[in-house]
Amino acid sequence: MTSTSSETRPLRVADLGTLVVLPWSGETPDGGDMPYLLAYSLGDAPAGPEASATAVAQLLNGSGLPVGGDLIDGNAKPSLPISLLVEAGQAVVSMPPYLNAQCTPPPEWLEAVAARGYAYFVFTTRPWPQAAPGLPVAPEALAAFVGADETLAAAAHLVLPARSLRA
Repeated sequence: MTSTSSETRPLRVADLGTLVVLPWSGETPDGGDMPYLLAYSLGDAPAGPEASATAVAQLLNGSGLPVGGDLIDGNAKPSLPISLLVEAGQAVVSMPPYLNAQCTPPPEWLEAVAARGYAYFVFTTRPWPQAAPGLPVAPEALAAFVGADETLAAAAHLVLPARSLRA
């Protein structure tokens, strides 16, 4: 007799592949700019893109961030296990287990996050190998990837309060 185990494997960080955080801002109907952060894997885990997608989903669900679920307002959930630090022109996203991603946002993103006090964070399980660190991303390519139903449905969506080291 064969049985299938329903037990969850421990998360292996290597299965995530290379994680990337990409900042951008865009105008909203209220006339202001919204700072966005997109987190994704390049899909370059040793076991391939599917393993990366599965590992990212496991990371998100294990952190209480439902994939494909409703928008989570981090302002209303101070116990959220993910944080955004904006300091000295840098943005750092931290989440368990000891994952930190740092990026240098453009000045308009920094202005938008300073005005709003938060960023809209999308962490998708859908790999995007074409948008590797250090390579420019055309606005059309970003819009196509972020706006795709496959990307949005495979993501956790959060309003992430921006913290700083200043009191």
